[in-house]
Amino acid sequence: MAVQIKRSSVAGTLSLTPLIDVVFLLLIFFLVTSEFEEEERRLDIVLPTATSAVPMIGKPREIVIDIDKAGEIYLRGQATSLPDLEKLLKASVASNPTNQSAVIRADRESSFQPVVSVMDVCNRSGISDYSVTTLEGPE
Repeated sequence: MAVQIKRSSVAGTLSLTPLIDVVFLLLIFFLVTSEFEEEERRLDIVLPTATSAVPMIGKPREIVIDIDKAGEIYLRGQATSLPDLEKLLKASVASNPTNQSAVIRADRESSFQPVVSVMDVCNRSGISDYSVTTLEGPE
């Protein structure tokens, strides 16, 4: 004797409304939890060029230090002095002792002394992983 299975009409139509709700909830979740890195881009700095520059891959806990044409030092978009910068860097090293890194972005018109001073502050603070950002350009 053969068994007959009856198909209901509910299984034949699939409601997309719950699926669309879940997709929108995921979209809202990722938009709210994503971190926007625009605070490092507030200053209008023209970076110097280098022939061997490679694209910078951001590390999760790097600190961006900007230096403008006049040699003023900025951290998180706010002007700061070298002693204050050292205090802030020491605090960040204390919270992230193993892999704290810094990126120094200096305007090409600035003198080299502020860059060296910031490198010295990084060394005194315990940040040995720092880099100076450049743009790729002609030889």
